Amino acid sequence: MEDTLILAIESSCDETAAAVVKNGRTVLSNVISSQIELHKLYGGVVPEIASRKHIEKINQVIEEALKEAKVTLDDLDAVGVTYGPGLVGALLVGVAEAKAIAYGKNLPLVGVHHIEGHVSANYIEHPDLEPPFLCLIVSGGHTHLVIVKDYGEFEILGRTRDDAAGEAFDKVARAIGLGYPGGPKIDKLSKEGNPEAISFPRAKIENCPYDFSFSGVKSAVLNYLNSAQMKGEEINRADIAASFQKAVVDVLVEHTILAAKDHNMNKIAIAGGVASNGTLRKAMKEACDKNGFAFYHPSPIFCTDNGAMIGAAAYYEYKKGTRHGWDLNAMPNLRLGER
Repeated sequence: MEDTLILAIESSCDETAAAVVKNGRTVLSNVISSQIELHKLYGGVVPEIASRKHIEKINQVIEEALKEAKVTLDDLDAVGVTYGPGLVGALLVGVAEAKAIAYGKNLPLVGVHHIEGHVSANYIEHPDLEPPFLCLIVSGGHTHLVIVKDYGEFEILGRTRDDAAGEAFDKVARAIGLGYPGGPKIDKLSKEGNPEAISFPRAKIENCPYDFSFSGVKSAVLNYLNSAQMKGEEINRADIAASFQKAVVDVLVEHTILAAKDHNMNKIAIAGGVASNGTLRKAMKEACDKNGFAFYHPSPIFCTDNGAMIGAAAYYEYKKGTRHGWDLNAMPNLRLGER
């Protein structure tokens, strides 16, 4: 079988990333230019700044990815790119770049759904993982519980009704003075705290057992802080971080295990930026071991936005015959399963 080499580009938020992936699972290079230090000043991602930074960095990142993989544009079989969901200005930079390369080198263009990319990150390090399996996708912008029926084919069982899990982490981190990005900082601080110290609510949505809601727990933390401030009470930031994190993780794990049992799934994967959270990984592994489920998760570098996961997803789309024309556009609100 001839090898398929794909150059993949990811620019949906604040990482400018490119990778060269062979046959969907072998990463020859994975170059990421992060803008975290830049956005820290503002306490979150500023879309306009993100777009400008992508324009500055994208050629450089792609050149580095090709060099690291020891290939040239002439060796490629296709170009894959994230075209949604994400920040429209940021997405446009990647899409325009991918179209230019594909056009210039007469290569097939494969647009990739960002969430499909996150799910596909699991294929990189787990050669034995093949659909069907259940996947929990948790990131700054998304919280989905899906059955991966086949490569690029999903059945959505549950999604968040309001804040994504990562968004709640960022907002709570800001409220307790940890700054941005919130997820890793809360994870780190929570190790010093008692997760049972404060009882924060765990939302359940009637008749939708797999849906999530995190705005309530976020509001409960803010109310707790306001109340303490008004009474002049000292607060223990580590206890707040640990208790909040436990409330979120409990819900994520509980819904995932329930869905696996209800749908006879014995393989569970997690994906997305929050999937690198140590407490979530540990709790999910324990729950899977207890129930006899196989548990898969990508290394942290493949959880946050990266080109390798887009290359993995693009490969399976390419094999299925997915091709996009020069009219491919950024779709900031693209839903999973849409084309």
